[in-house]
Amino acid sequence: MAKTMRLPSITLPSPMTVLSLVLLTYFLVVSGFVYDVIVEPPGIGSTQDRFTGVVRPVVFLPGRVNGQYIIEGLSSGFMFVLGGLGIILLDLGFDRNRDKSVKIFFVSVGIASVVIAYIMSMLFIRIKIPGYLK
Repeated sequence: MAKTMRLPSITLPSPMTVLSLVLLTYFLVVSGFVYDVIVEPPGIGSTQDRFTGVVRPVVFLPGRVNGQYIIEGLSSGFMFVLGGLGIILLDLGFDRNRDKSVKIFFVSVGIASVVIAYIMSMLFIRIKIPGYLK
């Protein structure tokens, strides 16, 4: 009697695990993680006031589009992920099978997330490249 061979099977991860991995990968890509590893920029910069001589921390590297401090990339990446999560919440808020209070909560948090991410991203661009969006 011949034995039957079974193919090895792989259990699929849960949808929340897949979403978490996709968001983590997206965050690492848009925050410039590869750039930070290769170039090794400082976490934050500093500038000295001409008149008082006081050294002040600088979070954004002004005037250079192709360079960044570590905290600049992480904050920008967080804003992009926040906007993406807001769009996901908006999609969940328009699901017909949910309770009305849950739908209102998802839509309001989704709109707030997208608006905050947009305003902060525009602010980051204005700080990074003064006079660009005028």
